[in-house]
Amino acid sequence: MIYARMAVIGCGLIGSSVIRAARAAGAVGSVAVGEASEAHRAEIAALGYADLVTGDMAEAVADADLVVFAVPVLAMGPAATAAAAALKPGATVTDVGSVKVGVAESLRAALPASVYLVPGHPIAGTEQSGPAAGFAELFRGRWVILTPEADDRPAYRDAVNRLSDFWIALGAQVDIMDAAHHDLVLAVTSHLPHLIAYNIVGTAADMEEVTRAEVMKYSAGGFRDFTRIAASDPTMWRDVFLANRDAVLEVLGRFTEDLQALSRAIRWGEGDKLFDLFTRTRDIRRGIVAAGQESAEPNFGRDRAASGGGPKP
Repeated sequence: MIYARMAVIGCGLIGSSVIRAARAAGAVGSVAVGEASEAHRAEIAALGYADLVTGDMAEAVADADLVVFAVPVLAMGPAATAAAAALKPGATVTDVGSVKVGVAESLRAALPASVYLVPGHPIAGTEQSGPAAGFAELFRGRWVILTPEADDRPAYRDAVNRLSDFWIALGAQVDIMDAAHHDLVLAVTSHLPHLIAYNIVGTAADMEEVTRAEVMKYSAGGFRDFTRIAASDPTMWRDVFLANRDAVLEVLGRFTEDLQALSRAIRWGEGDKLFDLFTRTRDIRRGIVAAGQESAEPNFGRDRAASGGGPKP
């Protein structure tokens, strides 16, 4: 057991997966959940994986050795403010948000100096949401990035190492990164793809020449994959883009320039440029598969999973 008592504030897909994975790994003793939604509290109680389910954030974090904030990124500060007075001195506080600079600032402003803040981001998820969407295997083989503060105290370093051990026990790989660099990297690998997905699905839906029924009926692999991530939680992604606007806009500007160059290549029939780009990007995709971050199975393993022979999607 790594932590005797864990509190999770906000219990959607990631929060519930943290609880289920920690329970399965024997990494925690008791678990408390602080959840603002009455409907989610009833669902969590019915699922039965928490020892305490409450709408009072202070009650949830009382005596917790580890506190995980799993709410949308713009809600982190208010949630931490609600819990701050009840935090046990020496507790480790972390989060699962995909933006780190702004979240770390809001958490630090709300938290007492007596706790150890270690911001984090598990790079794992699905387009599903809600307490029932979580599953214990979500973090297996995935990366968790920790962005510790500039704190050389031995006790703080111990807190970072202990949290790292916790994520490793849940099956994840852990990396340490500067918060600003994290936000730029995730703007490229996660935030921009979601922005493109939301936009291209919206474009298709708004085209007068193509009916919505046709869009759904004739969706090939590419559009189907775009619609998958465009089904992600709107509140979460609204907050991500607002909280990481500088990095997203920087990457979006570069993407727009590259898209214009690609448009010119198509217009002028520059097949060599297209072939070189597609070859280079295919190699990157194959590298992702080789790194174990995606399946090389036909149809990405969806057929096997749908038949009950594969992992939960």
